[in-house]
Amino acid sequence: MQSAETVLGVLRERGRRGLPLEELYRQLFNPQLYLLAYGRIYANKGAMTRGVSQETVDGMSLGKIGRIIEAMRFERYRFRPVRRVHIPKKAGNGKTRPLGLPTWSDKLVGEVVRLLLEAYYDVQFSDRSHGFRPGRGCHTALREVANTWTGTTWFIEGDVADCFGSFDHEVMLSTLAESIHDNRFLRLVRTMLTAGYLEDWVWHETLSGAPQGGVASPILSSIYLHKLDRFVETVLIPEYTRGRLRARNPAYRTVEQAIARARRRGDRTEVRSLYRRLHRLPSQDPDDPGYRRLRYCRYADDTLLGFAGPKAEAEEIKQRLAEFMRDELNLELSQDKTLVTHARTQRARFLGYEISVAGTDRKTQRRSTSDRRNRRSLNGTVVLRVPASAVKAKRALYLARGRPACRNPIIREDDYTIVGKFGAEYRGIVQYYLLASDVQRLHRLRWVMETSMLKTLARKHRSSVSKMAAKHKAKVVTPYGLRTCFEASIVRDGRKPLVARFGGIALKRQKTAVIADRQPHRPLYPHKELIKRLLKGKCELCRQTDDIEVHHIHNLADLVKAGADQPAWIQQMVKRRRKTLVVCGGCHQHIHAKPQPPQLTS
Repeated sequence: MQSAETVLGVLRERGRRGLPLEELYRQLFNPQLYLLAYGRIYANKGAMTRGVSQETVDGMSLGKIGRIIEAMRFERYRFRPVRRVHIPKKAGNGKTRPLGLPTWSDKLVGEVVRLLLEAYYDVQFSDRSHGFRPGRGCHTALREVANTWTGTTWFIEGDVADCFGSFDHEVMLSTLAESIHDNRFLRLVRTMLTAGYLEDWVWHETLSGAPQGGVASPILSSIYLHKLDRFVETVLIPEYTRGRLRARNPAYRTVEQAIARARRRGDRTEVRSLYRRLHRLPSQDPDDPGYRRLRYCRYADDTLLGFAGPKAEAEEIKQRLAEFMRDELNLELSQDKTLVTHARTQRARFLGYEISVAGTDRKTQRRSTSDRRNRRSLNGTVVLRVPASAVKAKRALYLARGRPACRNPIIREDDYTIVGKFGAEYRGIVQYYLLASDVQRLHRLRWVMETSMLKTLARKHRSSVSKMAAKHKAKVVTPYGLRTCFEASIVRDGRKPLVARFGGIALKRQKTAVIADRQPHRPLYPHKELIKRLLKGKCELCRQTDDIEVHHIHNLADLVKAGADQPAWIQQMVKRRRKTLVVCGGCHQHIHAKPQPPQLTS
């Protein structure tokens, strides 16, 4: 069998060259791909969550991979219905979104399908597509808009109504069939899409859409919406882009000539007055009929187009976009969220930011006038801002009756956990909005969260907020100097103490910011220690070599708190600091059925 690296490398090269795939289904017989998929998803939070059966990642083995491959050889593998639950939307408006919970085997097969499709299709995707792609995300999309959309007049916001639940299965399969000439693989994808879901233990048929929560759903949605990217880039952008540069503004040229005459006369007062007037004028004609620019960016189902031209053409672009999605993709643009926004006087919403185009204000005029070389400040620059509604919604989570409140659900946790939880939440919000020019708007949120944290600590210790502040206050060095923060630590023998921190982040705009707390993009071929231990084929408790499985747990901290009298399997996991243990079938049964499995042997 070829290694997973070789298989995916060949698919990536065929995708780069635009060659079709003839026998993709045969790659599902390769156990190396399943081991790679297992190494990539076993640590996910949902790996221990049950679907419609009791199966989870716990008990994973080479035998299970063999049984899946055997079913694949004879086309007997069938995806089970997902268990559907409803989770609240991040907007905090009381609405929910459906989430599908597949069984573990379906997650594993779905990850293998995702690996194969991503290797082939990702090299073909548009550079304007940023959702569900390696090395890309919300910040790359926002940076592209901020750095390259200078001079935009209109923003066209596009949002697909119930995008993931509305994908047409026939359009999806026909799109895959354009490049994948393998009916067995296409039938497998069809069974994945039509497996249905259980809600309140009642089976429902899935006539459209990709299951939210499905491992392969993100890559399938990207393949589906790639048609939209091609339409915009090959049809709309060429039609609505013309002219190399805008024509010179006649009024600007007139003032420049007046400045030259005043200089020849030696009238410095007149020169200064004319420069102030000059800096209020655009150097190029904003109404140049021979100049048009259309730009495009997409993250998942959120699209944003920037257009330099008249509003009538912007409305026309919006209409053509809606018609294409309705006729070719069987999708409908949300009427409430699909807007044409004036870039200078209004603000568009995209990926949680407010986006507008800056003009020349008085502060800019003063700065430009004082420049000895008389360089004008750049107008038409795209500005990213923190929405006031977003700050208000985040603050509301820590308020009660309009004031910062104690968080009772975590009051029994230790100081390290409390400070760490508040710190992670605050850090995630700040790091997401570091691209905004007014990120300092989050000062109020910091005060609310800080007060709520101190009140929680004070309630826990039956003390006061001021005493908790004095106890945990610290200083941290940042690129902008010392910043005040709050810290709680856990001392460990022979190792560095664990430190949880709240605050200490300078609220300064960072043009190249990335989300530091996000799990870093995993390498394509991770050399997982767990896979090596599983392939070794020896029980780590009794040293037997028969019927080897992997025992998984939710949280290692639960074992540490178990006390001094711990069974051998807990001692092993705590010693290794791993949430996995490779055991034989007998030891695995003892772990789940008895408090004490067989003892370690020398």
